[in-house]
Amino acid sequence: MNILLLGKGGQVGWELQRSLAVLGTVMALDFDSQEHCGDFSQPEGVRQTVRALKPDVIVNAAAHTAVDKAESEPELARLLNATTPGVLAEEAARLGAWLVHYSTDYVFDGSGSRPWQETDTPAPLSVYGRTKWEGEQRIQQTGCQHLILRTSWVYAARGGNFAKTMLRLAQERERLTVIDDQWGAPTSAELLADVTAHAIRHLQQRPQDGGLYHCAAAGETNWHLYAKHVLALASQASAAIKIKATDVAPIPTSAYPTPAQRPHNSRLDCGKLQTTFGLTLPHWQQGVARMLTEIL
Repeated sequence: MNILLLGKGGQVGWELQRSLAVLGTVMALDFDSQEHCGDFSQPEGVRQTVRALKPDVIVNAAAHTAVDKAESEPELARLLNATTPGVLAEEAARLGAWLVHYSTDYVFDGSGSRPWQETDTPAPLSVYGRTKWEGEQRIQQTGCQHLILRTSWVYAARGGNFAKTMLRLAQERERLTVIDDQWGAPTSAELLADVTAHAIRHLQQRPQDGGLYHCAAAGETNWHLYAKHVLALASQASAAIKIKATDVAPIPTSAYPTPAQRPHNSRLDCGKLQTTFGLTLPHWQQGVARMLTEIL
């Protein structure tokens, strides 16, 4: 199996290089790759890459993920999150290849408290959410064989993430304030990559199981409880980390305005994924503990 991986330098892309290796030959590209174009701001260049390499599977881990920045550069966000994924889908359809693509809980408006299902109608609040939803639609409209995984609150040991930010601030300040009215599940890039490899193998045998799925770690939390959990584990685990913060105070989203509006309810119902692919998604705390063991 020949696999083309795009966005190899991101958190998910980095883990995919590991998880996909057992499936076949992986050509991994990023925006600055020289031999072939992996730059999503150049959709026709990406098209030519697919035509030259003729992969059996295209895995797209590239995206514009700077949620607040997207508000001031909507054209670029649309190019990276919708236009170029649409080109990938067109080329996948032409080749008869599979396209694997990642989307987000931000396609929903965050109302209510029930976990979102794949059949719920998106109503994104931000440029990021709107462009990611448009990307989903463009892929689906081509009729290509596809697997779209919507996920939430992605983190990895590599690169920046919320847990690392909390650890840094907790060593600098005696009091932290963290939002407590946005709910979801922190999901590791490692988990996403492993689910992807498993699903690709499954789809080779059962192509009828392609489509749109929700994929996030089990359980739920909010950013305030997540921060407290991270700091508690760090305090237990490492003598090298001196936690200065003695107070982690909850605040509402309204007290911390940002350019992009974020959903209050990012819970995703992953029952369809688990049933179809025979998976058990681990609790979010397991992945966070593993990541902290790696970085502390």
